[in-house]
Amino acid sequence: MTNYKPKGRLTAKAYIDGILKGDRVILSRGITIVESNLESDKILAKEIIQGILPHSGNSIRIGITGVPGVGKSTFIEAFGMYLVSKGHRVGILSIDPSSQRSKGSILGDKTRMEELANMEEAFIRPSATGDTLGGVANKTGESMLLCEAAGYDVILIETVGVGQSETAVHGMTDFFLLLMLSGAGDELQGIKKGIMEMADMVVINKADGDNIKKSEIAKRQYQNALHIFPMADSGWSPVVSTASAVKHIGIDNVWEEITKFKKLIDENGYFIKNRNHQQIKWMYNNINEELKQLFYGSKNIADHLSILEKDIIAAKISPVKAAQSIIEEFKKSI
Repeated sequence: MTNYKPKGRLTAKAYIDGILKGDRVILSRGITIVESNLESDKILAKEIIQGILPHSGNSIRIGITGVPGVGKSTFIEAFGMYLVSKGHRVGILSIDPSSQRSKGSILGDKTRMEELANMEEAFIRPSATGDTLGGVANKTGESMLLCEAAGYDVILIETVGVGQSETAVHGMTDFFLLLMLSGAGDELQGIKKGIMEMADMVVINKADGDNIKKSEIAKRQYQNALHIFPMADSGWSPVVSTASAVKHIGIDNVWEEITKFKKLIDENGYFIKNRNHQQIKWMYNNINEELKQLFYGSKNIADHLSILEKDIIAAKISPVKAAQSIIEEFKKSI
């Protein structure tokens, strides 16, 4: 069915061929289709993904997060340029926060990574979070597959910041990098244990000038904190380093540690095991999303919900009983 062609679109085969040839314009248009909520585009997206699937999976997937102001975009540009200089092709999926009121987002990463964006060996795609819980764009996983099929062997996924999105990104990547700052008071204050436990590497960014000494102190504090956590399933012991994205200091060390990590998980079998686990989880996530759309897309359900909302406000029914009532109504239509 690769000749399927909604109005205003290319055929699925044309998108697949263009992506496999590394055409950045076609890749960008393919991701737009994957992100679309139009029913016709959803059908087309499934055809595209199925077509490129055998050519995907050949990258190291790296999740990058950090507190606001840590310099994620600056770090990613410096890191991406370093990788390109080493012969890699880098795909960057940057998740931008979107307004829950207007649904708009800034999508400014291409302007913040201007030098990297102009390189043929790099592809930067900012995506709005939309309604997705925690700030991870709903279709990031599919976009990642398209980038891999287009020949990008290092995929960087930047999250909005420290929050619920980290769990989602951790669940679709191989290596999880946490960027932190020094000199902001108690270094460990406010750092959630769950996020620290997910990190394969902590990098203290902006370690330059007067901040070098503070960065070394922060490094020791994080090293001590990480030793408390149990050994990860990968068999990898998380590392801490300092870097300055602006001065291009310590960037090479970050890649060196990622390379060591990849070698370890290839040898102990964790890489394949983890990827397989992620694929299964991805299936269930898609099932949940389809069921959610099926449920809320029903006019009958929408009408009943409207009535139940009024009854809850009027104290005629409890929220728990209302939920049970609407589920029972949904079961009748199955």
